[in-house]
Amino acid sequence: MNLKAISNFVTSKAGRQILQAQKHSPTIMFAAGVVGVVTTVVLSSRATLKLEGALDEAQSMLYKAEKLHESGHEDYSDNDYRSDVALIYVRAATKIVKLYGPSFIVGTLSIASLTGSHVVLTRRNAGLVAAYAALERGFSDYRQRVLEEVGPEKELEFRHGVQEREVLVETDNEGPQVKTMKTAKTPSIYARFFDETALNWKREPMYNQVFLRAQQCYFNDLLHSRGHVFLNEVYDALGLERSRAGAVVGWVVSKDQGDNFIDFGIFDGDRQAVRDFVNGNEGSILLDFNVDGVIYDQI
Repeated sequence: MNLKAISNFVTSKAGRQILQAQKHSPTIMFAAGVVGVVTTVVLSSRATLKLEGALDEAQSMLYKAEKLHESGHEDYSDNDYRSDVALIYVRAATKIVKLYGPSFIVGTLSIASLTGSHVVLTRRNAGLVAAYAALERGFSDYRQRVLEEVGPEKELEFRHGVQEREVLVETDNEGPQVKTMKTAKTPSIYARFFDETALNWKREPMYNQVFLRAQQCYFNDLLHSRGHVFLNEVYDALGLERSRAGAVVGWVVSKDQGDNFIDFGIFDGDRQAVRDFVNGNEGSILLDFNVDGVIYDQI
């Protein structure tokens, strides 16, 4: 291995280590800040224990200087007294600074470390939200072009994937007839099962239906009164696990885009499972929320 190869290897390793350090810098700075705060408390406590001795020493020297000045000693003039008092105060202040100086320095560095961690995380979160919003806008523009080209029905098939199946439907006059049903293969990434894993799910199907309808109405009222609703807020109300995307996506009242309506997907008649749920034959349902997209940067 020649010197150039060794140099490239070392440089690559060093670059990777620096990148890892930058990646974990918020965690490192936060941990250092917490340790620094604890160290500051310990150093301050130790300094306080020694402070009384330093103050007593200064008080004793001031007392002696005052007594000597009051005695009228010919070799101890007023100027000597004032000089001694000033020197005693300077020495006392120097000792206090030396006692609390380390804790002050460590405390300042700890605050700077905690602040730096917050600043880095804030910038990264802002960058992530901006990137997510840009991706959402790009996807929305793409969907709009597909809608204009092939229509809403085909666009829905392309987006979710559709499988067809034939079912027998009872009719009054002509007897059973075969009907083709289309169901989505893949729901959206925001869909969640409302079943026994949800905290607010009950075994009575009608209770779950009434509960979901009430929650949908509540959040629509909240949307129009407050102006926005985050998806994680809906997850919380339904007893579902939060998601990272749910912290930035949701619904927002807008005159230019969106339908200004929160839909849980309870009444999607093209899904057999939904019909079973609405008819009270099934207690669980897959909820597919019609979020407007990233709203974190719109409120």
